Order: sequence, then structure tokens, then C-alpha cells
Amino acid sequence: AYYLRLQANDKSGVLADVTRILSDNGISIEAILQKPAHEAGTVPVIILTKPVIEREMNRAIGSLEALADIVAPVVRIRLEALDA
Repeated sequence: AYYLRLQANDKSGVLADVTRILSDNGISIEAILQKPAHEAGTVPVIILTKPVIEREMNRAIGSLEALADIVAPVVRIRLEALDA
């Protein structure tokens, strides 16, 4: 599983593009949160994924960063499941 933070332009359709790329790479979303817009017209988007193979995540991040509306490198943190 991964924590992803994206900085995106605040306009319609961007989140659809992001989720399509994740889906196309076999990545399921556990949770998603869009924070309020910054003055610059961008919004931080936080995504938690379900467990995924790193190769698929690398491919998806490359596609996400190629989107014109993603305005900064994607921040990625691998999450480990700690079942009690």
C-alpha cells in the first residue's frame, strides 16, 4: 500500500484522470482526500492505495507526473500493514 500526495490544478476532470491512471495500472484506492485550494489555484490530493506491486506503482506515477494538471512531483510513501 502507498500514501500518495499530488499537487493538482483546481479544475474539473483532474481527479477523474488520476483515478483512471491508477485503475489502468491495477491500483485500487483505499481512501482519497482533497484539501482546500491554495491561492495559486492548486489543490493537494492525498490518496491511500490498497497493496500493490511496486512496478505497477512506478508506472502509474510516471503517467501521473506526465499529466499537465499535476504541477509537482508525486510524493510517495510505502505503507506496511501491521495487523494486530
